[in-house]
Amino acid sequence: MKIAMLAPVAWRTPPRHYGPWEQITYNITEGLVTRGMDVTLFATKDSFTTGKLDGIIEKGYEEDRTQIAKVLECMHISYVMEQAHKFDLLHNHFDFLPLSYTRLIKTPVITTIHGFSSPKIIPVYERYNDIGYYISISNADRAPSLKYLATIYHGVQQKEFEFIETPKDYLLFFGRIHPDKGAHDAIKIAQETKKKLIIAGIIQDENYFKERVEPFTDGEQIIFVGAAGPEKRKELLGNAIALLHPIYFNEPFGLSVVESMFCGTPVIAYNRGSMPELIENNLSGLLVNNLQEAIDAISAVEFINRRKCYEYGIAKFSMDTMIDNYIKAYETILSK
Repeated sequence: MKIAMLAPVAWRTPPRHYGPWEQITYNITEGLVTRGMDVTLFATKDSFTTGKLDGIIEKGYEEDRTQIAKVLECMHISYVMEQAHKFDLLHNHFDFLPLSYTRLIKTPVITTIHGFSSPKIIPVYERYNDIGYYISISNADRAPSLKYLATIYHGVQQKEFEFIETPKDYLLFFGRIHPDKGAHDAIKIAQETKKKLIIAGIIQDENYFKERVEPFTDGEQIIFVGAAGPEKRKELLGNAIALLHPIYFNEPFGLSVVESMFCGTPVIAYNRGSMPELIENNLSGLLVNNLQEAIDAISAVEFINRRKCYEYGIAKFSMDTMIDNYIKAYETILSK
């Protein structure tokens, strides 16, 4: 089976710090290669993989802002589609744009839908319902009008994380600095509970950062460390008492939530989107409905058994489970 893996070109694959779509594309590619599959990763030319790497885009448009995103996207997608005939299957991680080529090629295309940026993009998916093979990343993120092949949860590479039995005395916020992610509520939780808080992530909304985050950072109780690469991410997640995930949107998955469990660190999250699918109450974290419940949960989270939290994460979100499910999906498509 020859697979073409179509990654986005916003960031390098795998990402240096932020880039969840690129990270999962990488995880799937590497997992398939370990199973002996012939996989070509189409990504930025500075990407890397143990499979084959191909591409014409030198560097991601989020890493070099002098570039025009749409130009890079058009060049990248068309380059892959022109070679589609060389592959048995094309796995699309690039949102809806590649779907517009699918009636022009004979190679079947499976699309992992990493989330809907707006309900207004759904008509594109609807137009290709008859020939598209759609994978949802959680049951919560399904559009009723679309035909899905399966829901496949993201899998995490266990070797990239480390179980920590005894954490240090701090809470962690790990994610985009954007109103959707709720860093301002994480700050309030820390202030009310008199806990140290480390905030890590790229600044996606500069005004929000300057108004709701930066004024409260003091370098002692509330510390902002910026974007964190793989090594720093492992350290921050593993040594935290808990990961705070006070989201203000219906998040399709939440990769950091699962990565936290792979360190044994439980998660306190607002009960929205996919969170009830990811978090088992009192086992891998606590689901709360508002800020006050999150504040109250801090005293309870320290009673969660970190070893059991870790074992839950490994059992439900392993690379092997994800790869098994994708191979099953591939076989279903090719048998048709």
